[in-house]
Amino acid sequence: MRRLYPPFAQPTAPSVTAREDGNTVPVPAPADASDREWSLDELAEAYAYPAADDPVRAGRTGWLRANMVSSMDGAAHHDGRSQPLSGAADMRIFGVLRGLADAVVVGAETVRQEGYRPARAREAFAARRAAAGQGPAPAIAVVTAGLRLDFTLPLFTEPLVPTVVLTGAGAPSDRVDEARAAGAEVLFAGEGIGVDPARVTAVLAERGHTRLLTEGGPSLLGQFAAADALDEMCLSLAPVVAVGAAPRIMSGPEVAVPERFALAAVLEEAGFLFTRYRRSRQ
Repeated sequence: MRRLYPPFAQPTAPSVTAREDGNTVPVPAPADASDREWSLDELAEAYAYPAADDPVRAGRTGWLRANMVSSMDGAAHHDGRSQPLSGAADMRIFGVLRGLADAVVVGAETVRQEGYRPARAREAFAARRAAAGQGPAPAIAVVTAGLRLDFTLPLFTEPLVPTVVLTGAGAPSDRVDEARAAGAEVLFAGEGIGVDPARVTAVLAERGHTRLLTEGGPSLLGQFAAADALDEMCLSLAPVVAVGAAPRIMSGPEVAVPERFALAAVLEEAGFLFTRYRRSRQ
């Protein structure tokens, strides 16, 4: 893996340096300028959430970042799943982003299509999470209107931390009761049947979940973007062409004015581009 952006400042020192014995030795290149496998700690630093007092978070109750993969021709999945577009480096970054998050926000259809399981605790992130006051693993927060979920699945019966169900106050009461009986924490983020995407961050922040990660799907991500709720996009561009009728990484009604994001970073490995964009405040 190598960093393409932001670029390194050109060194002002010569490419060799003198030793005390009068000989010269090469000046090594910056650690992440060369193509090599980055450690999980290095990736965690590269993808760290902005601090609470960072000006970029002014007026925001939390920070919602998205992680999606896309083919070169814009497909968000192949044959209904994102895994065929992924690769080893993409999965490492996927794991790091989960390891940093308080909660992973995902749509009910994606839970069904991708066979979601509870997030697991990883020793590599244990000390970092403890220092940040986080639990052993992020909670999975499922966004659903009708609660058409199988509450006998491990996502609800075997989580390290209770799975969260995000729905509207008008959701079917019997399904709400069933979710709670299964051990899920039901939170209301809307007055009707469904969720108001603009309220999700604040509702989760009330439970201490301020470092948020959403993994889609495209419909949910489109709702967050249209509601001005998305702070950051981590987009992996896979060096493959999928063709077909797969949706883009976001789907939904056209917004009146396209939202502008600013490029924050680009990493590359094996032809994959790992980009990170933040909402432009200008």
